This record gives sequence, C-alpha cells and structure tokens, in this order.
Amino acid sequence: MLTRRRPKPKETKEEENQNNSTEMKEEKERFSRLILDIQRMEDDDQSASVLEMASKKFDQNPFFPQALARFYYTELKDYKLSETWANTAKIRDPKSSFIADTLGQVHKNHLKNIEHPAKPREILQLAEKAINAFKHEEQLAENERGIEMKGDGKTKVSLYFNTRGMFGYLQVSNLVYDRLVSQNETWRGVLTKKVSLRSVLGSLGDNKLFRFNDLINSLRDEVKKKCAFFDKYLTYSKPDMKKDDPSYISRDTSDCNRKYVGDYPPKHFKDKGADLIQNLKQNLADTSAGVLSCLDRECTESDLKEITTWWEEIFSQKMPLIPRDSPELHMLTLLLCWPSDSKEKCVHDLNKLIRRMNCSYEHAYKIHFRSRYLPPLFFIGKGQDLTRIVHRKVLKEMFLEQNEETIQDWSNNWSNEKTFKDPTIQARLLKVEGVVRNYRVYARIGGTEIEMDANLRNSLWRSCQVSFYIGFTIRGPVAFAIQTKPAEKEQSSEMASSEPQTTTLSLDG
Repeated sequence: MLTRRRPKPKETKEEENQNNSTEMKEEKERFSRLILDIQRMEDDDQSASVLEMASKKFDQNPFFPQALARFYYTELKDYKLSETWANTAKIRDPKSSFIADTLGQVHKNHLKNIEHPAKPREILQLAEKAINAFKHEEQLAENERGIEMKGDGKTKVSLYFNTRGMFGYLQVSNLVYDRLVSQNETWRGVLTKKVSLRSVLGSLGDNKLFRFNDLINSLRDEVKKKCAFFDKYLTYSKPDMKKDDPSYISRDTSDCNRKYVGDYPPKHFKDKGADLIQNLKQNLADTSAGVLSCLDRECTESDLKEITTWWEEIFSQKMPLIPRDSPELHMLTLLLCWPSDSKEKCVHDLNKLIRRMNCSYEHAYKIHFRSRYLPPLFFIGKGQDLTRIVHRKVLKEMFLEQNEETIQDWSNNWSNEKTFKDPTIQARLLKVEGVVRNYRVYARIGGTEIEMDANLRNSLWRSCQVSFYIGFTIRGPVAFAIQTKPAEKEQSSEMASSEPQTTTLSLDG
C-alpha cells in the first residue's frame, strides 16, 4: 500500500510532459494512493514519517527507502536526506538498475533546481555526482538480461531494458550546457571541444575548475554515443504496437546532440565538404542507422539527397559475408536483392540472407529491444530497382492525407493494420502470394518458399493459401495484412456447409 502506485491519468501525463520536457515521466503516479492521501489530509512531513517508519521496520526492502528518497527530492526539496535514503535503497538491492536510478535522479533534480546564479564549480560538482550515478545505473542495466535469455540462476532478469541511466546522462548534459553557457559564452567552445579548458581558465576566473577537466572532455563523446543509441532505439522499436515513446525523449536527445556537436566542423576534415559533413552529423546521419532515422524526420528533399549521396560514398552496398555485419547492411542487401516480381527467380538465397539478418539482429539489438515492438522501416512496392522500395514515412503521409486521420491513429495502425485497407496504399505496394503452414507464413518468390515473421500472429491459426504485403523491420521481413485467398475462402465455406450433413448421416447410420 505504501509503494504501489496507480496509473496516472492520461491528461495529467500529457500536460506534465509538455510543461517539463527534461523530466523522464513515469507511467504511474509518483507515490502510492495511501501516501498521496496522507499528504493531502495531513502534510508532507507526516507522509515522510510513515515512509521512514516502514523503511526501518522492513530493513531488507529497497522500495520503501527508494520511495522516501523520491519524496524528499520531489516534495520537500531536501536533497541531502534524499541522497541518504537513495543510497540505503542501493545497499539493499545493489544489482538493480531501477533502484540505482533514484540516486541519479536526486542529483539531477538538485542541479535542475539549484539557485541562480550558481558558480560553475557548484554546477560541475552536482553534474559529476549525477553522471557517476547514471553511468553506474547504465552498467547495471547492461547486466540485467532479458527474460527470454538463459540466466545462470543468480543474474537478475528484467523483461525491459532500462534506458533511464543513458537518458538521465543526456538530461544532465543538457542542464550543464544551459547553466554554464548562459553565464559565459566561452563554455560553448569548451563543451564542444573547440578549445581546451586549460587554455581559457583565466577568462573563466577559477583555476580550480581544472579538476573537472576529465569530466568535461568526456561529455561530448559520451553525448554522441548515447544520442546514437537513442536514434536506433526510437527508430527501430516502440513500446508496443499501439503506443509510441513520449516525444520529449527524441526532442531532448536531439537538442543535446546539437549543443555538443556544435557549429564547428572537426579539424581533421578538409575544408571542402566540411560544412556538409558537419550538417550530417548534426542530423545524426553519420551512420547507416542515422540515415534510416533521418528519413523519419522533417528533412527536405535536398537534405535527403545530400545524406544519401554522402552515405553511398562511405558505405558500399557490398554483400554481407557474416552474421556479425550490421543489421542495417543485411537489410539494405535484402532490399536490393529482392525481386521486383514475385514470379521472378532470385539469384541469391533469400532464406540464407534472412537467417543472417536475424543473427545480426540478435547480436546487435536484441538485448536492448527485448519486449519492444519492431515497426516496419520499408515495404516492397510496385516498380523497378530503387523505386520499388517504399519508406514507411511515405505510407504515413498517404494514410493521413487520404483518410484525414490523426497521428494517434497512425500510431495504432500496426495493431489494426488499417493502413493496408486504403486503396491508394494498396495500389502502391506489391501484394505477394504465400502459404500458412504449421503456424508459420511463407512467401512464394520465384518458385521458392521464403519464411518470414507475421505482424499479427493470430493470422496463422490454420493452414491455407494467403496473400500479404512485405515490410522490413530491423530484424527481417514481415508479412502484413495476411488474407486468405478468395478461392480458398469459397472452398472453405463449401466444405464447412457440407460437414454437418456428413456428420448427421454418419450418426443416423
């Protein structure tokens, strides 16, 4: 009763997310209903007293001190006591990343609410504490295996991969940048590594700031690394079929990336093309994953042309030789090798390419995506060569334009597959024939059966001839909008109508 929290009303969550984009909002109320009632009927001190009593009474339970720490930093703004109880919770469950998160949140909120103007040394001291806590949380999260993976009996198992440590790091980095640059523009060059901290200590007016040199030097590279992770995480997966990640995660991540990448091209690039390279990096498009995610953003046609041109120069379209090659390379190879006509014989072994892509996904992303839904990135459309590859953004624009639907409707469309009922979308995509057998679906391509996943597994309940559209997730090809072929439906109907008569005659006999 003291720690179990109820779901937060939807309207409240949306309002808070809009007003405070730097907070990682949870899906539930901050505290249990009992604590909220005590807070409303008594006062904050009484609520804290009840949680403290429970923390001492149940001295092995980590959730009571965790809730108490959260209460101290959110309601009473007592960050010293909050830190004490957050550490108590960590001691009681030292391997839980979710318990460890509270300590990072304590320091982050202290930094966020620090009195203005705070001295740079105070800002960096709090930032260092928060960053160390979040980095430790990130390490613990990496050690928490997914429930579908084999454990050793001792390792904690979590169905979800905890990304709060990485996102907390980016939130702190955002706060550090805003707090320091607002006081002195010199910090912009230091944080983006245009100038060294040592060279500008005089203008900053505090030589003791050099003790934070290692922290400051690590920020830009760590921000870039974590932004690249979230770029893949948000592009390739979502919480489930019906729900997207909160928009503030992408917004705050992109904001942090822009701040620390800065406006200056790296020195090792030649002057020619340096501005283009820097522009690509600012758009997180300096990796193959970045290119795919960039297509989902509001990019102009010229932006996309520059990105793809640069990308083609850096990454060959070679045939991936081993499963350890990136899933992006495997996917692009499959897209380029996929026949324009399902009757056309493919020169490559598509089943082998798909298996390699599956293995590549298992190695690269499975531990992080775990139970999350993998939405399609591309579809096989009608046409020849590259024109037959249809990005999901094209379908989204067609769906919203033709049906006057909302963004929320689009978010739900993978679960109800309403998109594929639109005649204009049907005209754009290539429908292939296949078969469902033993709860698996196969596409018939060039006389060969190609096994693939099904978007909705309830379409696989019985063996039959089917038709469907093919989409590609980061794991491999997926069958969408599986339909029993019309002839098969009629035949099944006739068989069904004749079965009762046969049974009756048998019984009478």
